[in-house]
Amino acid sequence: MKSKYLLFPVLGVLASTALTGCFDMDTLPLSQNITEEQKVSVKEANPEMAQASITGITSLFSTFLNVVSTETREVHSDFGFPSVMLSMDSRGIDMVSENIGYNWFANEAMMNDCNITGDPTNIAWGNCYNQIFAANAAIKSIDAETEDPTLQFYLAQGKAIRAFDYFTLAQIYQFTYKGNEDKPCVMLVTDLNEEEIAQNGCGRSTVEEVYAQIMKDLDDAIVLLETSKLNPENVLSSMPKRFLSLAAVHGLRARVNLVMNEWDAAAADAEKAISLFKGAPRSLDSAAGPGFSSLDESDWMWGIAIAETDRVVTSGIINWPSHMGSLNYGYASVGAWRMVNKALYASIPDSDVRKTWFLDAEGKSAGLTEKQQEYLDGAGAAPYTQVKFNAYQGVVYQDVNANDIPLMRVEEMYYILAEAQAMGTAGPGAGTQTLVQFVKAYRDPEYAFAGGSAEDVQNECWMQRRVELWGEGLTTFDLMRLKKPFDRRGGGWDVTMCYNVAPTDPVLLYCIPQKEINGNPGFTSSDNNNPQPQPTPVADYETAQ
Repeated sequence: MKSKYLLFPVLGVLASTALTGCFDMDTLPLSQNITEEQKVSVKEANPEMAQASITGITSLFSTFLNVVSTETREVHSDFGFPSVMLSMDSRGIDMVSENIGYNWFANEAMMNDCNITGDPTNIAWGNCYNQIFAANAAIKSIDAETEDPTLQFYLAQGKAIRAFDYFTLAQIYQFTYKGNEDKPCVMLVTDLNEEEIAQNGCGRSTVEEVYAQIMKDLDDAIVLLETSKLNPENVLSSMPKRFLSLAAVHGLRARVNLVMNEWDAAAADAEKAISLFKGAPRSLDSAAGPGFSSLDESDWMWGIAIAETDRVVTSGIINWPSHMGSLNYGYASVGAWRMVNKALYASIPDSDVRKTWFLDAEGKSAGLTEKQQEYLDGAGAAPYTQVKFNAYQGVVYQDVNANDIPLMRVEEMYYILAEAQAMGTAGPGAGTQTLVQFVKAYRDPEYAFAGGSAEDVQNECWMQRRVELWGEGLTTFDLMRLKKPFDRRGGGWDVTMCYNVAPTDPVLLYCIPQKEINGNPGFTSSDNNNPQPQPTPVADYETAQ
């Protein structure tokens, strides 16, 4: 399908080499010159072609200089969905970084990116809609009434990924669901309306409308997976966790229900995700020190598969580990360190194994090997630098940055369950019990939390999530859904980036890119979020004292 209007270069990607991945059949193999009817016929006759379409979508999660870069301009923060994850974390309060040349996410850290032409909004918008349009193409090419279990499985993948991307966009371009249901969100384009929209353009759907589509896609995906009775490992021998299992789709729906304050539904989905998942949370021993680098890890439910031959890897430095990793070659290790909020670090008890995920004030971590500590000492790693994410295959100063990237871990489900129980009909006692049992068993054997009101449990779950999910692209979304201030005071931020931004401040919302205004006749500047100046710094606690 071609479009002269919608979402600037997004549809064009389907006719480019951008779907080329690193695994067998990781492309959309059908020429754009083939009619839609021919595509349906071929894929119904050969489910392997449907597999190629879905693996093509998963390869879009990690693309090289694909959205904002040009032949004359390399943007080293342009490497797929992990760029969006880093952008969101950089805008928050818990991933501290400096405004230096090696930090390609400095504008996000400064919140100097609330405009219509900047790379961050173009990267978020382009990556998510690239994946949405690829999902639309895959969904459209499979008969919605198919009784073939394999095709049902692939149809479920397309719908679940589309839901994931709309959920991401909804949290970037509008405030959280509750209380904002009638506000304009993003353009809602599906396999059913995309041809009409390509001709006439499209305005913003409301938050409620976008979430209704997200939930419909997730509901459909769950039914299809239950009917097919297939798991990713049944259809994919190589790195199957790049596809979503039934457990992972329940996990996605748990996230959405949590944002919608559908507490009992969120608890039910989280509990289902835990029961269906074939892995387990990482143990006290395995959680200590660096890790989080492979889809094979026991707690990963879904992730981005990376191979050594991927262009993002062979680039050396234009990839997620380069910008995030402290133990491998890249931008972080030459000065663009990613540090934890030091007040958050101070709140982690010494008995909690997660304290080893970060260096202390003297640059040490009890979770490091002697070789790892020596390397960081020699590299001049800043205090509170993260060492949660290991180098590829555990090789210190590795220059093959082929780490897989987590999109969902089972630990998150326990925190959702505890919060949703506390806020729902089960009550704060049930939520407290779930939370305490989990943390004591897997993170801190000395953990104690007395409970209290439902809101007390919710806040404690949030604090636990800030530590557990640090660096996984979710913590800023938590601030948004809980309507917390973006308060960086006491966190170790530079005085120029020490903010206390109200949870309703429009600087928290990205503007829809200028190219969408230029190319979409259904959308004008007056329909957009308004550009905002960089926030004004406030006095830090230590400065004020």
